[in-house]
Amino acid sequence: MIRRQVIRAGMAVAVMAAAGLCFGGPAAAQQKMVLKATDVHPLGYPTVEAVVQLGKKLEAATGGRLSVQMFPSMQLGGEKEMIEQAQVGALQFARVSVGPMGTIVDDLNVFNMPFVFRDIAHMNKVIDGEIGAELLAKLSNSPQSKLIGLCWMDAGARSVYNSKKPIKGIEDLKGLKIRMMGNPIFVDTMNALGGNGIAMGFDQLYSALQTGVVDGAENNPPSYESGKHFQVAKYYSLTEHLIIPEILVFSKATWEKLSKDDQALLQKLAREAQMDERKLWNEREKKSMELIKQSGIEVVTFTPAQKKQFQDAVKPVWDKYGAKYADLVKRIQAVQ
Repeated sequence: MIRRQVIRAGMAVAVMAAAGLCFGGPAAAQQKMVLKATDVHPLGYPTVEAVVQLGKKLEAATGGRLSVQMFPSMQLGGEKEMIEQAQVGALQFARVSVGPMGTIVDDLNVFNMPFVFRDIAHMNKVIDGEIGAELLAKLSNSPQSKLIGLCWMDAGARSVYNSKKPIKGIEDLKGLKIRMMGNPIFVDTMNALGGNGIAMGFDQLYSALQTGVVDGAENNPPSYESGKHFQVAKYYSLTEHLIIPEILVFSKATWEKLSKDDQALLQKLAREAQMDERKLWNEREKKSMELIKQSGIEVVTFTPAQKKQFQDAVKPVWDKYGAKYADLVKRIQAVQ
C-alpha cells in the first residue's frame, strides 16, 4: 500500500511537470530533457540493455539535449503501474508485455493466443513485417491508449515451471495454481491445460512462489533465471505454449511535446533497438538455459507429438476468442 501511494505521488508530481514545468513553452524543443524509462527486469537483461543503448545513441545524436534515465527492477512498479504512469506522462519509455496491452487495444490479443506462432523465427518475421507495423500504428492511433508503440522486442517462448513435480503431460497440471499475466486469454489458456490460472503481477510472483500462494508460473528462460524463480520452483517444462513479443511504448503526453525531428529520431532508434534486443536476447537465452541446468533444475522437453496434446487442449480458448482475430490469424499463418 505504501509503495502504491509513493508511485501515485510520483505520478502526480510528474503530471504537473509534464503540464508545463519541464516541457512547456515554445522553446521546449531546445530544452534539455531527461526521459524516464522503466522495466520490471534488472540491468543486464536484454530489454533493459536495448533501451539503455537507445538512450546512449539518443544522447549522442542530440548533443546531450535528450537523454534516458533507466529505472530497472520494478523501481517504478509492475507493468500495470508502468503503463498507467506512461499514459499520464509520469515516465516516457515502458517496456511491457503484450499481455496487459491487449486489454487496451484488442487486436494486440492475437499475439496472446496460445500456439499462434509456429516458432520464434516465425514470430520475428511477423513483428518485423507488415502486421507488426500495423499493430504498432493501431496502438499509437488509439485514443484510449495514450501511448505510442515504438517497437517490438523478443521475449522467447513461455513454458511452465512449478515447485511440486515435473510436468510431462497436461494431466500433471491438474490442480496446480499457476500464475499468469493479467489477461483473461492467459488464465483461460492455463485452465484449458488443466491447471488453475491465477492472474498476478510479476512483481508479486517470487513471494507468492516462496509462500505457496501459487504452485508455479510460466515464463521464458531469462525471466525464470533472472527473477530467481528457479530457487523456489525447481521443475521447468518446455511447453512453449505462448510465444509473445514484448513492446516498447512511449508516453503520448510527452510525444506530442517533441518536435517532428525528435519524433523521427526516436522512431529510427527504436527500430534499431528492436534488432539490438534480439541479438542480446539470443545470447542471454543460451546463457540462462546453461545456468538453469547447472543449478540442478529438472528440465522437461517434448517431442512434436508430445507437444500436440497441449496444442489440442487449448481448442476451447480458440473457440472462445479466435473468431474475432480470424483474418489476422490467417495473415500470420501465411507469413513464411
